[in-house]
Amino acid sequence: MTPTQKPKPKRGGRRERLAQRAAKPVIDPCPPGQIGGAYRPLSERNIEDIYQTSLRLLAELGMSEVPKNLSEKLLAAGAEDTGRGRIVFPPALVEEAIDRAAKKFVLHGRDEDRSIEVGGQKVYFGTGGAAVQTLDMDSGLYRPSTLQDLHDFTRLQDHLANVSWFTRCCIATDVVDNFDLDVNTAYALIKNTTKPVATAFTLAEHIAPIVQILDIAAGGEGAFSKRPFLKAHISPVISPMRFAEDAVDVVFGCIAHNIPISCITAAQAGATAPATLAGFLAQSLAETLASLVMVHAIKPGHPMIFSNWPLVIDLRTGAFSGGSGESAVLNAASAQVSNWLGLPSGVASSMTDSKAIDAQYGAEKGITAMATALAGGNLIYESSGMTASLLGASFEGFVLDDEMHSNIYRALRGIEVSPENLGFDAICEAVLGEGHFLGGAHTLAAMERDYFYPSLANRDEPRTWQASGAPDAWEIAKSRAKDILDSHHPKYLSSQQDHQIRAQFKILS
Repeated sequence: MTPTQKPKPKRGGRRERLAQRAAKPVIDPCPPGQIGGAYRPLSERNIEDIYQTSLRLLAELGMSEVPKNLSEKLLAAGAEDTGRGRIVFPPALVEEAIDRAAKKFVLHGRDEDRSIEVGGQKVYFGTGGAAVQTLDMDSGLYRPSTLQDLHDFTRLQDHLANVSWFTRCCIATDVVDNFDLDVNTAYALIKNTTKPVATAFTLAEHIAPIVQILDIAAGGEGAFSKRPFLKAHISPVISPMRFAEDAVDVVFGCIAHNIPISCITAAQAGATAPATLAGFLAQSLAETLASLVMVHAIKPGHPMIFSNWPLVIDLRTGAFSGGSGESAVLNAASAQVSNWLGLPSGVASSMTDSKAIDAQYGAEKGITAMATALAGGNLIYESSGMTASLLGASFEGFVLDDEMHSNIYRALRGIEVSPENLGFDAICEAVLGEGHFLGGAHTLAAMERDYFYPSLANRDEPRTWQASGAPDAWEIAKSRAKDILDSHHPKYLSSQQDHQIRAQFKILS
């Protein structure tokens, strides 16, 4: 062994390690769904000013490129045609849409125990993204994402407790036909997890056939729409201030099949929205409110995630910068404004610009994820596994982010102050007795209830760490991800269901 070579870490039995890691404490100190809202980057006056500016933008500037089917619905609901190619929304219409919007609703899992309620100030981390590249675990370099990667990512996250819903995180670049891509994406989701899932539809005409697949998984025709376990990610507004016809058609199709939708606004500061953070928030809010009014005009109260995602570019180069401090504060502010409106909020975080699993990766993910969680974002997208400014996805990233989210949930939980926790009697007992708290009943109870113990982060002293091979986070996460993928092969479709789907659709895996 050369001086620069590290000794290989000692390995025990894989099955035993996985069982130990999967075991939950009697009382989970950091479950998903903790309450956020303590971080408030905007004052009440700031929010009011941003909101009033957004109302003014909708009332005086309005939206362009409104498809005919949507225009008819909007005008019937109270919008006005300027005669100059733009439709404006009176404040009363916008406020009616807010008032009648779904404030809370359930995102169902096929396993009801995995369902989550969206709204209020509960915080859940999940996924998103459309990574065209995957960080290969063997080479440590990026390659085009494949359909097999999507299946593997779905299996991997199914094992991770802090991914509360799974949106396809990568695009299968080896599936050329758009219909086949949409079909096989949906199939990968329902085959490999029973959590709430989400996908995108390239065209509206793809929705009905895919609902047939979902019906088969749900138990029969019409079963999915009665209890939908998949939501759609749609960007019906293109910044600045115009609708996207194909995406609007997808909205109509999803509502017709009772599919919950996440209407995503993804303006870029300094490019498609003002560079000033306040101006950005005003325009982006107006655009997301336009999506809400659209949904209201089609079907009042249909479940919609108010997904106002501020994106930041590096103004020196024009490159997207998902791990910036500006991204952290803008998404936190977006969550704060959405909560102020009482709408189920969707924001984005953990969009690191780093390509490697390194210090930049950890710093950017930690800062952005903590900020959006503290601000009370209901659904925090992009928060697992994304790298390279959303161009990449990483298996190692998924397991590292899962542990990070446990720490964030623990931070959100805060400190419970009670007579028992204040520990007057325990302090007296320790001072008058052994002179320490180690092994005491009060300490043991707190150990099980109040503390999160990581399985990836290394807390050994240096000599122990060196003796075990001096592993770094990337190395440890790679081993963990491979262990899970080698052992976790769920069977969430019966052989009959799988055969029925394959008989009707071109399944490529």
